[in-house]
Amino acid sequence: MREFSAPATTTVAEDENLTDMVWANAERFGSTVSFRRRVDGTWVDVTAADFAAQVLAVAKGLIAAGLEPGDRVGLMSRTRYEWTLLDFAIWTVGCVTVPIYETSSSDQAEWILTDSGATAAIVETETHRAEVDKVIDRLSEVRHVWQIEGPTSGGAAGAVDELTALGAEVSDQQVHERRKAVNAENPATLIYTSGTTGRPKGCVLTHRNMLAEVRADIDAFPQLTKPGNSLLMFLPMAHVLARAITIMCIYGKVTLGHTPDVKDLINDLGSFRPTFVLAVPRVFEKVYNTAKQKAHGDGKGKIFDAAEETAVQYSKALDAGGAGLGLKIKHAVFNKLVYGKLRAALGGRCIAAVSGGAPLGERLAHFFRGVGVPVLEGYGLTETTAAAAVNVEDGFKVGTVGRPLAGTTIRIAEDGEVLIKGDVVFKEYWNNPTATKESIEDGWFHTGDLGSLDDEGYLRITGRKKEIIVTAGGKNVAPAVLEDALRSHPLISQCMVVGDQKPFIGVLITLDPEFVPSWLANNGRPADTPMSELVNDPTLRAEVQGAVDEANKAVSRAEAIKQFRILTEDFTEATGELTPSMKLKRNKVAENHAADIEAIYS
Repeated sequence: MREFSAPATTTVAEDENLTDMVWANAERFGSTVSFRRRVDGTWVDVTAADFAAQVLAVAKGLIAAGLEPGDRVGLMSRTRYEWTLLDFAIWTVGCVTVPIYETSSSDQAEWILTDSGATAAIVETETHRAEVDKVIDRLSEVRHVWQIEGPTSGGAAGAVDELTALGAEVSDQQVHERRKAVNAENPATLIYTSGTTGRPKGCVLTHRNMLAEVRADIDAFPQLTKPGNSLLMFLPMAHVLARAITIMCIYGKVTLGHTPDVKDLINDLGSFRPTFVLAVPRVFEKVYNTAKQKAHGDGKGKIFDAAEETAVQYSKALDAGGAGLGLKIKHAVFNKLVYGKLRAALGGRCIAAVSGGAPLGERLAHFFRGVGVPVLEGYGLTETTAAAAVNVEDGFKVGTVGRPLAGTTIRIAEDGEVLIKGDVVFKEYWNNPTATKESIEDGWFHTGDLGSLDDEGYLRITGRKKEIIVTAGGKNVAPAVLEDALRSHPLISQCMVVGDQKPFIGVLITLDPEFVPSWLANNGRPADTPMSELVNDPTLRAEVQGAVDEANKAVSRAEAIKQFRILTEDFTEATGELTPSMKLKRNKVAENHAADIEAIYS
């Protein structure tokens, strides 16, 4: 059993809550630009004083509507300024925010609103309203449904204006009395975990949990969180990581922007020009794959491949005493030819990126660090209020998820499970004492993840306890190692390793629809080649086999992939095979593709 603890640098007082930062900023730094909000295609400044006034106005409306302290309020919207505004208004009146992914179906929304006992819901669009309306008759507790975007195209007021008007007669004093009655132990949010199996569980996070996380994040990222720096948020705000980093920006007086449409992300990054970005590994994979695809499509593939190899070697050299003169010269040349263009795609001012939610993969981590945008990879769960460990600017080890955050202790149990203790660990699962008792023992949260700690306290995640595959020969195989390596190939979108109680390891693979057209053009295949024909193309299969061979280098022969099957359709949230945070629902994939799995072994 190994254990590593990072001492706390601050404490959360009993009478503190998340809204304190809003009024502290307004009083002491009122003219600071807290947000840049997209209005009619232009970024418009919102100062700390502006934000506090808007939070106050919306909070008055919530009081006028009859919401009481402790009431749960569902919030279903894409990432946008109003999400954060409404979140803080809900906290200001002592209520609890219940995020719902905007991609959720009516059944999923019904479960979250019913299980949480929400008394109100705020949705973004008419489409979201329609999903809630399908089940509203069965939501006996929900008394109000507000819509962020006006319910008609004729300019009807949206939720913010409607609540502001509703609360016109409520005094400032009433709001502040409600606000100051909230303490650190009160629930701030009820987040339903993605639910890779079964119904999602409601995870109760308190004001203490979130303040502890935010302060530890600022301690971890002193360069990124300097006042005046900026971040463009494009992850779904229903994700705990996006939420925690958003609050960190407000607390640290970092200018924050929101954008809901990742299809136009490059243009938004170019106009906003953030100091750093936050993303899940799939975004970094897409950036890399798109750049590689474009270079090969433009006949500059050899230059890009050489630049890629140089970036990886340069990053590795940083961990081994520094690059030699020859490597420095090559790196400087490619910095002008390739790396500068990649940094420009992130807005040109990006000094680092923060990643979480899933493993990034060592080669990609080395690539981005070599390009000049180190990806600070971290690890955590909803139950740990986002990050419990993270790589930091002056403590970075590729292949790990860093050391514990300040105030957090990580232990590796005898069976290899990662256990976590500290103020970031959640309070309980909502109305589910059995699940709470199973997950928390003597203050230690049992993550279900397997990992190891090195002598310096760096954590490496090796897999999930419940995802361990045991072959017919009795070999234990952690699929994550193989899957992470496979997904780094530009042709591969998703994959799932199989082989439980089977004679060998196999894998289901889907192709990246954004890369396929480039591959067809580069290999002389018709652009309209059907996927059913493409998956059996000998040249394509040979390339996938190469990716499999490369992945197999990370494991023993007994753990290596022996057979693969390429599917004609990608895994998606719509098919139920991915969660909103892009995690595989393995049981669902196995159910949907039982015939394909059987074919591997027939």
